[in-house]
Amino acid sequence: MEYEAVIGLEVHIQLLTKTKIFCGCSTDFGAPPNTHVCPVCMGMPGVLPVLNKKVVEYAIKLGLALNCRINKFSRFARKNYFYPDLPKGYQISQYELPILEGGAVEIFINGGYKKIALERIHMEEDAGKTVHKPDGSYVDFNRAGVPLLEIVSKPVMHSPEEAGEYLKSLRRIVRYLGICDGNMEEGSLRCDANVSVRIKGEDKLGTKTELKNMNSFKHVEKALEYEIERQIDVLKEGGKVIQQTRLWDEKSGITKPMRSKEESFEYRYFPDPDLVPLIIDDKWIDDVRKTLPELPKEKLERFIEEYGIKPEDARVLVEERELAEYFERAAKESKEPQSVANWILSELLGYLNRDGKEIKDTLIKPEQIGKLVELVEKGIISGKIAKTVFKEMYNSGDDPEKIVKEKGLIQITDRGEIEKLVEEVLESNPKAVEQYKAGKKNTIGFFVGQIMKKTKGKANPKIVNELLVKKLEEK
Repeated sequence: MEYEAVIGLEVHIQLLTKTKIFCGCSTDFGAPPNTHVCPVCMGMPGVLPVLNKKVVEYAIKLGLALNCRINKFSRFARKNYFYPDLPKGYQISQYELPILEGGAVEIFINGGYKKIALERIHMEEDAGKTVHKPDGSYVDFNRAGVPLLEIVSKPVMHSPEEAGEYLKSLRRIVRYLGICDGNMEEGSLRCDANVSVRIKGEDKLGTKTELKNMNSFKHVEKALEYEIERQIDVLKEGGKVIQQTRLWDEKSGITKPMRSKEESFEYRYFPDPDLVPLIIDDKWIDDVRKTLPELPKEKLERFIEEYGIKPEDARVLVEERELAEYFERAAKESKEPQSVANWILSELLGYLNRDGKEIKDTLIKPEQIGKLVELVEKGIISGKIAKTVFKEMYNSGDDPEKIVKEKGLIQITDRGEIEKLVEEVLESNPKAVEQYKAGKKNTIGFFVGQIMKKTKGKANPKIVNELLVKKLEEK
């Protein structure tokens, strides 16, 4: 029997608000433990939460970007469970009346687009963090009360690759919107996966397990691969899959049981009596809609249409909003957008990756890339010299024209001067000339190399090749 996997993801994103969801404490990451706390986020008796308006606006923004239904009436609920880093003994979340329902995340996989349908998106507060050390366990409540959006997909993915692409697409969108930095290592984007297997062709879902403790796209895919194989092996051996929560162990490369999986009734949800229902009007939605940026897929399609660049290059360029904007500014300075894309993707990103930097860290202004391409296109410098110029641009941030002028790198295009060099090289290498005459046409590369050596790479390669062929054929 052939089995198929059924995967649904629950993704939590921490919102980039300055303060927490129900109090005025800072959300800055990395502060000393328990310094960003107050009676409200610590759950002291008699305190009252007050909803952060910016959290609602960010939720609406994401809902518009993903074509969700924005519920004009929604409500907060208490999700009751005990954990050391949950100071109130319950979490303020949303249950039967979430702010967003439906919608989809579009992914690019196997050469085409696929929509991954969403169940719901709701607002909630984060818990604190338990830190385990050799001498004991400690609790840091700085994160308690940081605003979250939980994005729940429908169980419509069937491979770890689809799940990975879904996560990458979602991360790209929330970063474009400016509502989350998407940093999985710092926990600002976290993913739990629900996975089950069934015989291919069946409609009924199998018993699911929930996977936790995955802090990178790679770990998500590896954990899903392992768990799918584990469940298939259990069924093939005549066993039953147990509904439980399992942890991904990165070192051993396996999932391990953590606890039995809770059902929603075990959390004893009920409306939070301290928070009034949330009512959203059309004007509020329209005001947020005006702040939406051009989203990655729209930008991708426009780059291909407007600049005529290769689709595979456009996909890399739109991966980060800052990179896409950098390319566009550079492309406007040049008549050769594809050449601009090539320089950014190969040279610039190569240097930045080597140095562990991001596009915002480069000294090269986008307009300078366009100017460099123009120098090559006009034949003022060769492609080889352009790489030398680019390296200097990366280190100093100087304009390419200034570097070319100061270092005397202008390309030799005088045909008479190049012709003399060609004759000198041919006269100095009679054996190579005889080899060419004998049919070894690839020796022309040797002659080109000799001329470039004499001119320190400044001779125009097109003219060099043209005159070499002419002189050799005359012989």
